[in-house]
Amino acid sequence: MGWRCVGRALGSCGLTVSIRAGSRAVALGSTGITVSKLCFGTLTASPLQLGLAADDAAELMLAAWRAGVRFFDTAKLYDNYDHLCALLRLVPRESVVVATKSYAYDDDAMRADVLDALRQLDTDYIDIFLLHEQESALTLRGHRPALLALADLKRQGIIRAIGLSTHTVAGARAGVSEPLIDVIHAPVNRSGLGIVDGDLPAMLEALCQASRMGKGIYAMKPLGGGHLGGRAQESLAFVRDIPYIHAVALGLGTDQELAFAVEIMAGREPPAALGRGLALVRRQVTVDPWCDGCGSCADACPQGAISLEQGRACVCHASCVRCGYCAAACPGFHIKVVQSIR
Repeated sequence: MGWRCVGRALGSCGLTVSIRAGSRAVALGSTGITVSKLCFGTLTASPLQLGLAADDAAELMLAAWRAGVRFFDTAKLYDNYDHLCALLRLVPRESVVVATKSYAYDDDAMRADVLDALRQLDTDYIDIFLLHEQESALTLRGHRPALLALADLKRQGIIRAIGLSTHTVAGARAGVSEPLIDVIHAPVNRSGLGIVDGDLPAMLEALCQASRMGKGIYAMKPLGGGHLGGRAQESLAFVRDIPYIHAVALGLGTDQELAFAVEIMAGREPPAALGRGLALVRRQVTVDPWCDGCGSCADACPQGAISLEQGRACVCHASCVRCGYCAAACPGFHIKVVQSIR
């Protein structure tokens, strides 16, 4: 794994990787933050999915950094600050843009989560701190004390920008209307997968409006949680080329995925061997036979893809976007996102 492996994966196809391949610099709205077009989504490598060891994850992230990727997305929920901390010890702190998220809804809890992120990442500041999974203006109103805490921390220079993540059009519109929100992180893909309450045109309309107001936009789920993996090149290019989307967060867990994403996001044709190798990687949600059917996973699923049948969790794979939130919610660790090689 890591830069040498990425180099081999590309070099075996007769391609020389530019150190600037993934470094297309983009202003993140009017935040004053510059990001790479490709954002390394760390959920895939986290304990909720592949569960990479910190050193292995940091090696993959370092390979991404050497390829020009400067934007890394995580969350308290992902339980992988140690991965990013290991990276930050290897590169200049100012060369990395870190985005993280919290579900905290009051002042004390949000301040505690920010301080915890600073401590675990061993850094003096967080570039972007987001309210995790805001569903609507009502949800955002309920998180007002946490939002005000972030605004105070921004004034102190402890965070550089405030954002929200959402799976809904209503959540994106709430971000448009809230002056304290600088950044919106929402699902965008050619099929509209992962948008809970509407369709792709409605989401794009909200994000375009947000961009016109100077807000930073970075997309999630460009491959629809893996459903569009068979047409990964076209799907990534679709989101990459939307002019008001400043960056695209893609979950990366292997050197081959990284090499493929770097080429696409740089606007180059990837070697055929990379595409074939990428197609071998599949992820799926599995439920242990001894699941006790408590329903925590179903409550946590933003897509409504989990139901209880005969006292056990049952996953609708057609609706599942492999976000891993179900795995985080399961008290008995009975549900997992796993990788299989076909």
